[in-house]
Amino acid sequence: MTIAGSKRRGRGDNAIYFDKSKGSYVGAVSLGYTAAGNRRRRKVYGRTKAEVRERLKELRTEIETGITSSAQYTVAEMVRKWHEVGLKNRAPKTVEKCRTLIDNHIVPQIGAAKLRDLSADDLDEWLEGRAAELATRTLRELLSILRRAITLAQRRDLVVRNVAELVTIPKGTEGRPSKALTMEQADAVLTAAARHRLHAYIVVSLLTGIRTEEARALTWDRVHLEQVAAMPPHIEV
Repeated sequence: MTIAGSKRRGRGDNAIYFDKSKGSYVGAVSLGYTAAGNRRRRKVYGRTKAEVRERLKELRTEIETGITSSAQYTVAEMVRKWHEVGLKNRAPKTVEKCRTLIDNHIVPQIGAAKLRDLSADDLDEWLEGRAAELATRTLRELLSILRRAITLAQRRDLVVRNVAELVTIPKGTEGRPSKALTMEQADAVLTAAARHRLHAYIVVSLLTGIRTEEARALTWDRVHLEQVAAMPPHIEV
């Protein structure tokens, strides 16, 4: 309820006062009112009024650029929010893999960092530190998660720029050796299986890259050895 003759504090108006319970000065900037009529404010804290005034200047600059995140909003909150809303309609294995990377690597290492304070140097240092333990592919996946999470935060006016886009991936460990056959190994397998009853199965698997469960399910009505119109000989998988 508004008293006659009174005037609501406008967006950007601020006040400085001493909070005894916190033992510090508080600066508040009004962001106007919600649809329900409740005041929205952002606060900064300091030991002196001068310190609070300086922080209020920075806060007003952020407000003018459209940034709405709290100074306490962390990287952990950001990546978990992205995991919640940014992976809809993705395969369950992909969702679980991202959760594992977030819980095991991002949150324990840099999760407590404030999003607005996060810098490219911070990420460079973090990735370099992890490069001695993680494969290059894992480092690439971690940086990809951060880039996508910060992009989501940008869309919601929680941060100005995506510092993860300014970072390059360091070389990590070699990782697990590839289980793929070389050309020489594949040729040797085909030669050895030439007279075996599974020869056709092996040829199809090697040349198409289909999975074993797909190859086992194939029937002859899915195999087309003759060219029909513009369709060359092929196998339906």
